[in-house]
Amino acid sequence: MPPVQKTRHRIDPDAIPSPIQVIEDDKANKGSEPFTTGVRGQAPPLVTTKFQVKDQGNASPRYIRCTAYNMPCNSDMAKQSQVPLAAVIKPLAPLPPDETPPYLVDHGESGPIRCNRCKAYMCPYMQFIEGGRRFQCGFCSCVTEVPPHYFQHLDHTGKRVDCYDRPELSMGSYEFMATVDYCKNNKIPQPPAFIFLIDVSYNAVKNGMVGIVCQELKTLLDYLPRENPDVESNIRVGFVTYNKVLHFYNVKASLAQPQMMVVSDVADMFVPLLDGFLVNVSESRVVIESLLDQIPEMFADTRETETVFGPVIQAGLEALKAADCAGKLFVFHSSLPIAEAPGKLKNREDKKLVGTDKEKSLFQPQVSFYNTLAKECVVQGCCVDLFLFPNQYVDVATLGVVPTSTGGSIYKYTYFQASSDQERFLNDLRRDVQKPMGFDAVMRVRTSTGIRATDFFGSFYMSNTTDVELAGLDCDKTVTVEFRHDDKLSEETGALMQCAVLYTSCSGQRRLRIHNMAVNCCSQLADLYRNCETDTVINFFAKYAYRSVLSSPIKNVRDSLVNQCAQILACYRKNCASPSSAGQLILPECMKLLPVYLNCVLKSDVLQPGADISLDDRAYLRQLVSTMDVSESHVFFYPRLLPLQKLDVESISLPVAVRDSEERLSRGGVYLLENGLNIFLWVGVNAQQELLQNIFGTPAFGQIDPNMVRPLINTEKIIYIHNVNKRFLMVVKQEDKLELIFKHFLVEDKSNNGGASYVDFLCHMHKEIRQLLS
Repeated sequence: MPPVQKTRHRIDPDAIPSPIQVIEDDKANKGSEPFTTGVRGQAPPLVTTKFQVKDQGNASPRYIRCTAYNMPCNSDMAKQSQVPLAAVIKPLAPLPPDETPPYLVDHGESGPIRCNRCKAYMCPYMQFIEGGRRFQCGFCSCVTEVPPHYFQHLDHTGKRVDCYDRPELSMGSYEFMATVDYCKNNKIPQPPAFIFLIDVSYNAVKNGMVGIVCQELKTLLDYLPRENPDVESNIRVGFVTYNKVLHFYNVKASLAQPQMMVVSDVADMFVPLLDGFLVNVSESRVVIESLLDQIPEMFADTRETETVFGPVIQAGLEALKAADCAGKLFVFHSSLPIAEAPGKLKNREDKKLVGTDKEKSLFQPQVSFYNTLAKECVVQGCCVDLFLFPNQYVDVATLGVVPTSTGGSIYKYTYFQASSDQERFLNDLRRDVQKPMGFDAVMRVRTSTGIRATDFFGSFYMSNTTDVELAGLDCDKTVTVEFRHDDKLSEETGALMQCAVLYTSCSGQRRLRIHNMAVNCCSQLADLYRNCETDTVINFFAKYAYRSVLSSPIKNVRDSLVNQCAQILACYRKNCASPSSAGQLILPECMKLLPVYLNCVLKSDVLQPGADISLDDRAYLRQLVSTMDVSESHVFFYPRLLPLQKLDVESISLPVAVRDSEERLSRGGVYLLENGLNIFLWVGVNAQQELLQNIFGTPAFGQIDPNMVRPLINTEKIIYIHNVNKRFLMVVKQEDKLELIFKHFLVEDKSNNGGASYVDFLCHMHKEIRQLLS
């Protein structure tokens, strides 16, 4: 590849590695056969490939994806290659209908069998010896007696004869019933509670949020999470409204009408009632419905514009403490909390700091109050989900501290308008209330001798160096773990990891979910480069970089990303590639998309903001990416661009995507672009009339109204069939002013905030590699 910038026009974009080509090849090669997990160290199909998993002793890639499935045997090799050694773990990941959820193993009073020394749980890597009377731990090699009730004879190969009847001896993932020793204060937990806390200040009422939330909750409360669909959920619910003061509601079943109690002393928050605040939905249905009808009327004419925020979370926390249970707070909030109260904030939005060494302060919370509050929430098992409806700066960096430390989520609807945003908000809310989750969770990752978990990324709290504490853990959350060598690994034993999550299920049962993973170890660099997963590497790099902006100037963060990537590729070039002229760029087969994807991370809004992006949006995206799984980060950084003109309406398969570049758009086409947060429909000037009629109900390009809320007629079907995230849809006509926003997502092109095009970045990368090699 020509190294010189000036000759870039000679580089044919079709001659550089294409993400679409790689994705389609993987579908063709790996999409038809089931992926069986029995073979150690095989990289799974890409996240963009549809495939079935058969658990034969290692956790499914839906639960764990690794950056490298061949780990270097020693730290020198790891240092030399600079390939990050990490796993992206999604402990409660949902499975497709054709895969079996983890089996639940109940060992009764005695609880799960564990290694005496390192406390690893029984799994396929334990070796039974002395006729089955003892077992040797695969993690620390310690020998433990087998309890008499668990004894079983071994066959001629040294395996227990009941090996395939026991999930913990033959599967990569399974659950144990936990005994009372695994419960807080050694007592069986109460069922959890959901508390809804609704901002009823002027903005929240005026934009329609209060009315929409109250209306929706009337039906949504029938869909609270439950383990058995035929039994009603035993999660209890409570309701609070607030502006400058808090209003608690007694919705006890025996009342004719709900009763309101006001707490105006927000400096010393307490819950004014115990009995009647947290109730069973079916028992109190009539009173709850009456309350939800009354709230929008009660505050319809409010003039109160100020809000508090700290006391709102304190109120929910105190209620859970009083009920002695874990649970989740759903906070619906509209503005910067400037009213006099604990956790009061000031507007510190300052665009002049962007690009300076002080920029990092904008990502840090402005007061320490919320860090302390978050810690208290975690101790109680109080998870907080925050729905924001801001019209101006609300300081997401500070308001987000409690959600991101408790395993919660943040949703943001800037300039919320009922007509256009209601559907997106309700989809989020419905999914958020209904999704399977665990409460009061602790996760620990054990590894075999030679490596250890040294760093963790995600929405959680850590009070020591090993335990990841999650007040709540839902099926969408991931925890990313980085590993470092503390000794040598051997090629024959490989490297093992076991992720154990102790949690309370939505029915109040204490359980342990175990995921086991074995990878190969190698003493040759070529083997390491043969078995990496670029999408997972990028997921890790993005999280690492997005966390680094809290402590380092953004320029340093970007430079170190480019540098590490150049070192990874230079090491390959020097040690693994066949000799060739220095003018050629040589990339490892499984990492040939590293440059294009890394460039997408570098020019993302967090690391390279344009003038039009708000600080709140950057803080929001920074927090959002920290819990993404690999499939979410993949489409977030390299959006899907689908040519709808090639859509066969009869077939349910989607057309092959095109590359994210303007030169791939045909003036005669209509394209759907989505990244998990936004959906755009781009309409070419010369799009065929029949196509326009099908989608917009009008054949004329000039008659398409970009503001129409409901363009989709056939596209509706695509979105539902293919589960394209139903987010914010924007219609963009070619040569219209909205096209600028759309072009921001064409990530192979040069961006107007100074981000390099794919071709230019590849040249830059090549130059960096050659400098390292010389």
